[in-house]
Amino acid sequence: MTTFVLVPGGWKGSWAYEAVIPLLERAGHTVHALTLTGLRPEDDSATVATANLDTHAADVLRLLDHADLTDVTLVGHSYAGMVITAAADRADGRVSRLVHLDAFVPRDGESWWSTANDYFREMIAVGAAETGYAVRPPGGGDPRRRPHPLASFLQTIRLTGAVDLVPRREFVYCSGWQDHTPFTELRARLDADPGWQVHDLPTGHDAMNEAPEAVAALLLDE
Repeated sequence: MTTFVLVPGGWKGSWAYEAVIPLLERAGHTVHALTLTGLRPEDDSATVATANLDTHAADVLRLLDHADLTDVTLVGHSYAGMVITAAADRADGRVSRLVHLDAFVPRDGESWWSTANDYFREMIAVGAAETGYAVRPPGGGDPRRRPHPLASFLQTIRLTGAVDLVPRREFVYCSGWQDHTPFTELRARLDADPGWQVHDLPTGHDAMNEAPEAVAALLLDE
């Protein structure tokens, strides 16, 4: 039995994985899906304003501690690639597999902002203009999305190198939105790295809802 911890990307909560979770549970596995600090319905403005990447990594580590989880498969979508990298680096060996689901894979000293493309940087700048600390969701999409803490997009990640010792590290490249994806060069870099396994899905960025069965099959290693 595998223990999955699923971390959503920008503006989203645990509900982002609602189509995938029952597929994993039906196969007999344990699933924990997180809503990060600042994205919860009850979070006030001060909470959103002060949440950053370290806060979100701490959310993951707190779950590992409270549920006494080891041998974890940690999955992050989009922005959450930053989060699962930081958390795995600090998890003292409790993460055995990382899955970056069309997600950022930062190196030490990088941030979401520094590794994103101009399309997304402009989206963040425009979305944060109203408050200066929260980025409103882009137009369209699920109405459950909430303003995302700006500081989490801007904070640089600090890594010790422990994340490189995670036994399995995987990157899923969604090829169906090539006009806007920031991950094409990242895919090429990781594909050339023997420490990584790269998968391709012919979907848009929201693969969990566009192709939940395919995502579940990748996570189940089918």
